[in-house]
Parts: sequence; C-alpha cells; structure tokens
Amino acid sequence: MAARPPRLSATAVARRAARIRLVGLDVDGVLTDGRLYFGARGETFKAFDVRDGLGIQLLRAAGIGVAIVTGRTSPIVAARARDLGITHVLQGQRDKHAGLQRLMSGSGLTAAECAFMGDDWPDLAVLDCVGLATTVADAPEEVRQRVHWVSPSPGGRGAVRDLSGLLLRAQGRFDALFAAALQPAPFVAAPGADGTVPAPARRRSAGRGAADG
Repeated sequence: MAARPPRLSATAVARRAARIRLVGLDVDGVLTDGRLYFGARGETFKAFDVRDGLGIQLLRAAGIGVAIVTGRTSPIVAARARDLGITHVLQGQRDKHAGLQRLMSGSGLTAAECAFMGDDWPDLAVLDCVGLATTVADAPEEVRQRVHWVSPSPGGRGAVRDLSGLLLRAQGRFDALFAAALQPAPFVAAPGADGTVPAPARRRSAGRGAADG
C-alpha cells in the first residue's frame, strides 16, 4: 500500500468534496466513540451522537447518499440506520473495500464520487480507494497521515457532523439548508424527489423518523 502524498490544501479538499455523491461511514470509532457497553446478560450497547444524526439528514437533504460499512453486525446499528433513513447498510464486512466497491458498482458511481470516514487500520484499504478519504480527530497518527481530511471532532462526538458541513459548503448547499433551519416551522431535513431542499416541514412526533437535534 503506497503512502499518500502530503496532506492536501483546503482548496484541493474542497474540489474533491464538490464531486461526492455517496458517503460511506464506519460505525465503531466514527458514529460511536469506539467503546462497547455490555449488559449483565451479555447484550451490547452503543451510543450515538444526535449531531452526527443531523449531519446525515442534511447530507440526504442535499441529495448525497449515505452508507454504513462496518465489520461488526449489530441490531442496534440497523435500528439507528432505520431511524435516519439510511438504506445502504453493509454489516459484517470483513473486507470493507470490497463492500463499498459493490455498492459503487450497483449505484453507477466512480471512486471519485465517493467519500469514506474510517478511524483505524481495518479502514485503510477502503480509505485508499475513494475520492475523499476522511478520518476522525482521535484516529491513530498513521491513519491521519494517509487521508485527505481530518475532522476537528473525535469519533462519536460530531465528526460526521463536521464532514457534512465540509461537503455541503463545497457543493453550495449549506446556505439554503441553514436558511431553511431558521424558518419558524421546526426543520426536518428530508429531500424532495428531485433532491432539492423542500420548504420547512413541521417536526414529526418523537420516535422513529423524528429529526435529530
């Protein structure tokens, strides 16, 4: 695996970000802080940040697809994906690179149109094959040195929200979405059929489908 060239400039990162149509996300260490909680009967728990959930909703509102690509298999992840409207959920992926490649092929996307956020060595192969490779602030140094962009926030604490802001600004969608959020009606990030931002909608009742944040 060849070393990447020195970290890209902000302008070069923005050029790559402007092309992204699909964002792949690892779970443990990216959507969570990497810790696993075990109950008395051996059940596993994970904690997710609502800011990351809002970031995912904003990406979808801008017409950018989101996929989960993780080596573990967990009903908690499936439930969180349903809550956020994520339909591309690839669990149990020992080879994340191959999993994302299948998703890209099925979607008709090129590597240059895909971004991925990982946090550790199991993500290196997929990070090396996408147009925009990103990681979290608390990733190991050797991982941070191989990506195009490092989030200011650690995994599970707003890193995906940071990534959404980068992509929305690069694609000229940030201002319209922010303006919609300022409207009196509570903001729900749900794209129209053509991918455009709809008029602000009244917040759904709490529970599945309610907006994060």
